[in-house]
Amino acid sequence: MLALYNQTCQECSRLITNRYSTSFSLGIRVFDKKFRMPIYAIYGYVRFADEIVDTFHGFPKAELLQRFRQDTYQAIEEGISLNPVLNAFQEVVNQYGIEQELIDAFLDSMEMDLHHSIYGEGLYEKYIYGSAEVVGLMCLRVFCEGDREMFDRLKSPARSLGAAFQKINFLRDLKSDFDDRGRVYFPGVDFNNFTGEDKERIEVEIKKDFDDALVGILALPKGARFGVYLAYVYYLNLFKKIRHTAAAKVKEQRIRVNDGKKIFLLFSSAVRMRLNLF
Repeated sequence: MLALYNQTCQECSRLITNRYSTSFSLGIRVFDKKFRMPIYAIYGYVRFADEIVDTFHGFPKAELLQRFRQDTYQAIEEGISLNPVLNAFQEVVNQYGIEQELIDAFLDSMEMDLHHSIYGEGLYEKYIYGSAEVVGLMCLRVFCEGDREMFDRLKSPARSLGAAFQKINFLRDLKSDFDDRGRVYFPGVDFNNFTGEDKERIEVEIKKDFDDALVGILALPKGARFGVYLAYVYYLNLFKKIRHTAAAKVKEQRIRVNDGKKIFLLFSSAVRMRLNLF
């Protein structure tokens, strides 16, 4: 009955994804069936690690994160865990050969949030890599299914897409990151004096990440391409909305794309994908 246990753990990761992210949930649903559960498992894992450092106020976050790290390594080594999220994740790690370096970099970034509130250029780049780019690389390992040449060719665009998503999250959550956690991720940015020039500089950076990412998305295997493209379209739409919003408003209000708009983007993206209108 191990298969039943593993399936139940995978379902837990799917539930986590559906509860936490409408955008990623819709994207995953249009993947080829073989890719869905592995990507749910990756999302569930990174989501719970992020919860430790972002929302477990009043609890020993450093100890909990260290325990989560140790439990992760043990689950991967033993090929089993009583923690459903870790069990689903270790199964993907072991099946697709996800490198420990990627997992280490991710957990190191989570730990950075326990010790840093202001990020200089070096810390910012390290954080973006560990918190977002490596997640894109984990997913790419799944999509490439052992094809090393494809992985190496698409590695840079995958990193760019992860970076774009994370930087948009930083802009979208500028107020909550500062008010609730005292954090400002963008180097040289003073939250109390967030200017249009600051915003424009960040947007130029994000635009380049998006441009670099699209080339890789269109070269993904067919079963993964539309789902990743859909997530790209959702975030690109959010980015456009942020670009047309004044810096003062971005600083005070979380910019969102409503669910109705997301459904529209789903269908319009499907048409563009079918007709190769990029």
